[in-house]
Amino acid sequence: MIDHAMPNHPARRALSTCVLTIVTCLGCAAYRGTDASGAALALDTIKLPPGFAIDVFASGVDNARSLALGDNGTLFVGTRTAGKVYAIVDANRDHRADRVVTLASGWNMPNGVAFRDGALYVAEVSRVHRFDDIERTLDRPSSRVINESFPTDRHHGWKFIAFGPDGWLYVPVGAPCNVCDRRAADRRYATIMRMKPDGSAPEIYAEGVRNTVGFTWHPATRALWFTENGRDMMGDDVPPDELNVTTRPGQDYGFPYCHGGTIPDPEFGKARPCADFVPPVQRLGPHVAALGVRFYTGTMFPPRYRHQVFIAEHGSWNRTKKIGYRVTLVRLEGDKAVSYEPFAEGWLQGERAWGRPVDVLVMPDGALLVSDDEADAIYRITYRG
Repeated sequence: MIDHAMPNHPARRALSTCVLTIVTCLGCAAYRGTDASGAALALDTIKLPPGFAIDVFASGVDNARSLALGDNGTLFVGTRTAGKVYAIVDANRDHRADRVVTLASGWNMPNGVAFRDGALYVAEVSRVHRFDDIERTLDRPSSRVINESFPTDRHHGWKFIAFGPDGWLYVPVGAPCNVCDRRAADRRYATIMRMKPDGSAPEIYAEGVRNTVGFTWHPATRALWFTENGRDMMGDDVPPDELNVTTRPGQDYGFPYCHGGTIPDPEFGKARPCADFVPPVQRLGPHVAALGVRFYTGTMFPPRYRHQVFIAEHGSWNRTKKIGYRVTLVRLEGDKAVSYEPFAEGWLQGERAWGRPVDVLVMPDGALLVSDDEADAIYRITYRG
């Protein structure tokens, strides 16, 4: 079992630099391809399109969720239930983790991670932290809180964060419920907000968003695209999760009045018609828990994948028969979705899931990373033709 706090271990401090390097490498070899309990990861069950392959980039990474990449290749990983923030280093550039460093522990669902100008930003439920010059200080990390004004509700309180093309940090505030109307009490609920990199000037960018745990920007148009988790307790097949796109600040996506663009809420739907709101660009599967989303901007995959949308579907809980637990692909023609299909699936075997994808990230070489908070792993999907 790898020690995530290796730099501070007493035995490590007594070893020479040469032996230290050997121990680090042996530790990585021991945990590749297994989950935190040491069980082998069943990658042979994952189905991909012809020519694609999946390997383990890192394993034994407890509750691995949101991903962000540093300028020097350090992979930063947020968690939810583990309360930890990790830095993963691939020192020899062989596309496998050589070292896992725990930057923080005991935090309040530090799901969101973002990187900009040498600094790592981490979002807890109500606070955003910044680690300056983080890639040079992995063994002595120091952070400061730049904003602690967000609501403290833990229900949908975990956050995905990312920097937009405008240089602002986007931070969502989920609805503190399955379905409720909190707009009058606090307009920040069920929104996507943004603020300056120093934590100042927070403002609402989009509203009527029940809970988004993944968003990204179109590489050409720079429009914000985001996934949204639909409400529960309306049946197995209603409502759908959503893939949405913004065209300007201030747009409203309907929660809690309307779901999926056309489905009035049974409790709140009479207050406002669905026609008042922006419909999704693509309806996703019902209760699939669509989380991380990215446009494919690499060149490793065939050209037909360029600027198409990959989505990590964490998997259903509010459904008689499970659905999701996969990575899906939404194909676009311009700004219009023309298809929605599985890309990587097999984490769900019958009614048992051995893995749950959370986030996706396109690497500089064009590979696609996928985090999994159930199997405590990060996978690397490549195209080998």
